[in-house]
Amino acid sequence: MLATRPPFQATGLDSPTLTAVLVVVALLIFYWGFRRYRTSFSKTEFGVATAIAVGTLVIALVPDLFNALGNVLQIERRPLVIALVATVLLTALVLYVIGRLREQQLTIAELTRSLTVDQADLGEDDERTVYIVIPAYNEADSVQPVVASLPETVRRYEVVPLVVSDGSSDATARRAAETDAVVVEHPINQGQGGALKTGFEIATENGADVVVTIDADGQHPIDQLDNLIGPIVDDEADYVVGSRYIGTDRSGNGPVRQAGIRSFTWLINLLTDMGISDCTNGFRAIRGSRLAELTLTEEQFSAPELLIEARKNGLRIQEIPVTIAEREHGESKKPKVKYALGLMRTILVTWIR
Repeated sequence: MLATRPPFQATGLDSPTLTAVLVVVALLIFYWGFRRYRTSFSKTEFGVATAIAVGTLVIALVPDLFNALGNVLQIERRPLVIALVATVLLTALVLYVIGRLREQQLTIAELTRSLTVDQADLGEDDERTVYIVIPAYNEADSVQPVVASLPETVRRYEVVPLVVSDGSSDATARRAAETDAVVVEHPINQGQGGALKTGFEIATENGADVVVTIDADGQHPIDQLDNLIGPIVDDEADYVVGSRYIGTDRSGNGPVRQAGIRSFTWLINLLTDMGISDCTNGFRAIRGSRLAELTLTEEQFSAPELLIEARKNGLRIQEIPVTIAEREHGESKKPKVKYALGLMRTILVTWIR
């Protein structure tokens, strides 16, 4: 007669003490991932930590799932314990390696921006200046007309065009260099937020009174530049942002993107009591002396970070109506789903930190 194998032993997975320990471990893992994300903004670290934390909670709170699996696979008690310990150790090692890799990525990004800033040799300038920072990634067809459309002066301030070619693989930097703009180039792509940080650093190092940001695709209304910097020049505001929704929207955005922008704008207003209508508009002006107060870490989704940081640091924020045109060349480089998730993440993380 064949011996009957005893049922899988739960190994104490359903004991109250072990359950409590596993819940604490899960919370600590999630907290670690959250803290790492707030400092290094590593989606990989945060995602791995969250997945492990959820899995640990499942082990703690639903042990019958693992008991049933043990019965099906006929796993003995000792191998299960060994596997559990090995998994925890391996997880810790993986998280450590991911953390180190992210630190290296941030170091490389900082070095890239530092080397790029050194490319800008502007010399001495005693004039009052408005720096027009133009982040450009593969915008060879449109960057020249955009720079050419800029006036030499606005409100008696000298206009200094500054093009930051963000690791472009086309002729963006060469085309921009054929204009009167100051041109610097990231050797590797840093994202729009990274390009703006480079531009901001160059502008502040050279004593910019006002810093304006525009896109290189020709959507922003250069003829409304006077209105944009006016509140700063008149000392009525420190941060001015254009809005297509109280102005004119000819961007050609579909209903889904329009609804997304309005939803994220509503969320920012709810969290910060700001009262703006267009949170993703890149046509903005900032008082140069206040830029250093803003903590800017976002590499790609910079618009909500700038707004929330300005609000948290007490900058006087004003919104003006502007006209946003359709892109003159090329297509938007913003992935739909990733862009929405990135905006949500940036809003919440910037607000919390």
